[in-house]
Amino acid sequence: MGKIIAVVSGKGGTGKTSFTANVGLALAHMGRETLCVDCDITLRNLDLALGLSDRTVMDFCDVAAGRCSLEDAAVAHGKYPKLHLLTAPQTPEALEVTQSQMRHLAQEIRSRYEYCLIDAPAGLGLGFRLATFCADQVVVVTTTDNSALRDAQRTVMELNRFPKGTVHLAVGRVDKKMLRALHTTIDDAIDTAGLPLIGVIPEDNQVPAALNRGVPLREFNFYAARAYENIARRLCGQRVPLMRI
Repeated sequence: MGKIIAVVSGKGGTGKTSFTANVGLALAHMGRETLCVDCDITLRNLDLALGLSDRTVMDFCDVAAGRCSLEDAAVAHGKYPKLHLLTAPQTPEALEVTQSQMRHLAQEIRSRYEYCLIDAPAGLGLGFRLATFCADQVVVVTTTDNSALRDAQRTVMELNRFPKGTVHLAVGRVDKKMLRALHTTIDDAIDTAGLPLIGVIPEDNQVPAALNRGVPLREFNFYAARAYENIARRLCGQRVPLMRI
């Protein structure tokens, strides 16, 4: 059975969608059947990050409600055929999706894919609840900003039903110029959130341009691409040291 991983954050702008897209691409490149699900209802962006905005028609609500099959709704990536995207609805119809329907959808996803990454919207609203309801594991994405760390701590409090070792922290947008204070800063982030660290993603000025173009980071010599690939390997159970910033 596959594993469903919810990618969440308490605050917007932490790099959560970039995390979902690039870790998903890395898993697919490693030969893992991977599904990325956008749970940001009415404000979806994951299709843009993956360069699939012109191919998404049906969304996860259509599958949950039985209007189409998962196979028909999940769009395959052109360059990475083991990666698929299931997008979010652009209308608030997700309010009508029941827990039973989401549970059935999750079971079908686990039977078809090795890994599923669900990109939840920032905050603790409906999208967060749908993303975490059937997840096996959660990654909380934050930056080292005090406001992001406080919101991450609040998010962790909503995840207390998950067993120990199934909720991890990813610290994104770490600026190289903070090298002298890096270890103290990351340690503070870990202590504040109270979670084990799954990875550190360095600030990379090329990332926004790549996301806007829907271009996978790993196809270029982007600094952040290596961090996402290392995280993907850790999710697969490999022991990988943290990259040096």
